[in-house]
Amino acid sequence: MTPPLIHLIAGELERPVMAEAQAVADAILARHRSNVTAVLFYGSCLRTGDADGLLDVYVLTDDLRAYHGRLWPALLNAALPPTVSYLEIAGAAGMVRAKVAVMGTAAFGRAVRGEGIDTTVWARFCQPVALLHARDAASRAMAVEAVAQAVVTAARWAVRLGPARGSPADYWTALFRHTYGAELRAERGDRAMLVHGWAAERYARVLPLALTHAGITVTATSGGELHPVINGRGKAHKAWTRRRRLGKLLNILRLAKAAFTFDNGVDYILWKLERHVGRPVRISAWQRRHPLLASPLLLVRLYRDGFIR
Repeated sequence: MTPPLIHLIAGELERPVMAEAQAVADAILARHRSNVTAVLFYGSCLRTGDADGLLDVYVLTDDLRAYHGRLWPALLNAALPPTVSYLEIAGAAGMVRAKVAVMGTAAFGRAVRGEGIDTTVWARFCQPVALLHARDAASRAMAVEAVAQAVVTAARWAVRLGPARGSPADYWTALFRHTYGAELRAERGDRAMLVHGWAAERYARVLPLALTHAGITVTATSGGELHPVINGRGKAHKAWTRRRRLGKLLNILRLAKAAFTFDNGVDYILWKLERHVGRPVRISAWQRRHPLLASPLLLVRLYRDGFIR
């Protein structure tokens, strides 16, 4: 019999998605098809259906060397996953933009299990996800299992970091506040409540299933308040403090790596600036080819012209 959590996640991954998201997956597959194990869609555009925003896509591959086509990008991805690129494609209603993160399948499996200090992967994939592509039945089963594991890891931390007893909303918002605090993110103070509020019923349904899947005993009152049986809360908070401190360092290292590996990063930055100020940003061909060398003078011009403050 399929465990209830696996059954629920399998159904969620088959959710209908906007045509623009599938078009992004198709563009990735047109270039890398044999080396793509699965393509996952998550984030704010999935939640809101906003095709004008930046779609968040994760590509899983069994062979980083074959996917990237070169040794050094593959080694950098293996050492500090994921590697991120910016993709623009022409859609039926205009340009479609996506941030594409590429990660090895085995590394993704370790990340959703919460191995190591990194919280970013399981914190994202405990949220609503859609499966845009799976290479075969085994790949689909792997994706379902991995996303379910992300939910289990999140649920474990939610009840360790949250109150001794409380509603599902209490646990999830406490968790999201902690995970945002472990990253270099300029989020609004109410971001944790907003993320939870977009799918509050889903989070309420999935938390007890994930805790049961994890072997954590939990009782519920008639009013819906949960009481999970957790030992070692103090130890868990100390472990999270290490993750929060080292997680920020990890994010800095990823940003440094992105300066050399973020494909089409210039286009991404220009789009962000143009979206913010509502007018085009023009750069020379040399500045596009050498963004690091050009950045000091370019920043001065962008500041002078009012694009940045």
